[in-house]
Amino acid sequence: MLKKHHAQLTDAELMSLLNRESEITDVKPAVSKILEDVAARGDVALIECTKRFDSVSLSAIEVAADAISATFDIVDPEILWHLETAADNIRRFHESQLEADLLLSEIAPGIVLGQKTTPLDCIGAYVPGGTASYPSTALMTIIPAKVASVPEVVMCTPPISGGDGGVHPLTLAAASIAGVDRVFCVGGAQAIAAMAYGTETVPAVDRIVGPGNVYVTAAKMLVPTRIDFPAGPSEVLIIADETAHPDFIAADMVAQAEHDPNAIAVLATTSDAVADGTLELIESRAADALRSEIIQKSLERGAILIFDSIDECVEFSNTFAPEHLEIMVKDSLNVLNSVYNAGSIFVGDYAPVSAGDYASGTNHVLPTAGHAWTYSGLNVGYFTKKSSVQIISKDGLSEIRDTIVAIASEEGLDAHADAVKARFKDAGGIRD
Repeated sequence: MLKKHHAQLTDAELMSLLNRESEITDVKPAVSKILEDVAARGDVALIECTKRFDSVSLSAIEVAADAISATFDIVDPEILWHLETAADNIRRFHESQLEADLLLSEIAPGIVLGQKTTPLDCIGAYVPGGTASYPSTALMTIIPAKVASVPEVVMCTPPISGGDGGVHPLTLAAASIAGVDRVFCVGGAQAIAAMAYGTETVPAVDRIVGPGNVYVTAAKMLVPTRIDFPAGPSEVLIIADETAHPDFIAADMVAQAEHDPNAIAVLATTSDAVADGTLELIESRAADALRSEIIQKSLERGAILIFDSIDECVEFSNTFAPEHLEIMVKDSLNVLNSVYNAGSIFVGDYAPVSAGDYASGTNHVLPTAGHAWTYSGLNVGYFTKKSSVQIISKDGLSEIRDTIVAIASEEGLDAHADAVKARFKDAGGIRD
C-alpha cells in the first residue's frame, strides 16, 4: 500500500488514484458484443452466456414464485429477522424522501404552477451474485422502487456459480421481503442487456439500477435504457486527524478491500502517528482475514496520504469524489459542511461504512469512480418522473400576454404569439 505525503505523489500515482475508470473502458469492446448478441437472439443468448460465464445450464430463466416462497423454509429464521430489521430502516429512510404527488402554488394572481410526480412503470434491479450472496443489495434496490409506488420491479441476479441453475436462497428471501414482482436467474452484462432490450422472458424496463463488476457497469453505460449511475468497484476515503483511532480506520479500510480486487481504500490524515499506526494494523488484519488474497490485491491500489491540514484533506476528497466518505476528526460538522462530492458520508468514530451497507437505512448503491461529482446515490427520485403543471385563468394570462407576445415575436415565432392573441380577440388583442 502506498504511504507518503501527498506533495510527494508522482503524477502517475496521483492519476492512478483519481482515474478509476480505466478498467471499465478496457472491457467495453467485449461487453458490446454481449449486448448485441442478447439484443439479437434474446433468451438463447442468455442461456449460452450463463453456461459460458457461470458454468450453469439453465432450465428456466425466471425463478418460479413457489421457489421464492420456499426460501423462507430454508433460511435461518434469525437472519430473516435481521433482513426484516434492515428492510424496515431502509423503508423508513426512503419514505422520508417522498414528495407529494401534486404540488401547486399560486405565484401570481391567476397563475398556479406546480409539479406532478409519477412513478415509472417498470424497474430492473441488478443484484450481484454467483460466488456469493448479496441480500442487502436486493433490499437497497427494490425497496426504494416500491416506496416510490413502481407497479413492477424485476430483479436479475446470477445463478450460483457451477450449480444447478438456482439463485442463493438469501438473495431470494431478501427480494421477497423487499417486494419484488419477478426474479430472473441471469447475471453479468447479459442481464443488463436483457432488461434494456427485453427478451422472450425478461421484460424491457424503464430504468436499470444496482451495482456490479466492471462488466456490469460497462454494460449499464452502453445500453440506451436509463440507468441510475455507474456503480462499479467499491471505494472509501477516510479523513482523519490526530484524534482518530487507527484500529477503527484499519478495520474500515480492510472491510472495503474485501469487496473486490479492484476496490480502493484511501486514508487522508494530518497525523503521522495515525498514518503509521493504521498501516501496521492494516497489514496484520489483511494477513489474518478470510478473504486475504482479495484484500491484499485491493490494498495495492489503496493509499495512506499525509496532509498539512484538514482543509487540504477535504480538498483532496472533493477532487477524489469517493463513493463512501468517512470523517473521523475533532470538528466533524465543520468538515461535513465543506464536503461537496461524496456518494454517502459517515460522520464520527461509530459510523463505519458497514452501517450504511446493511442496516442504518441509507442506500448503499452509490456512484463510484469519481461520479459523485455529478450523481446522487440511489433514492426514490430515480424511480419517478416529474411533470410541471400550470393552471392559468384568463386574468392570469392577461397579466403575462404582452411578455409572451413580445418575446415570441423577437424569436420569429409569430404563431406562438398568435396562440395568446386568439384568446383575447374580444378585448381587441394585446394592449398598446
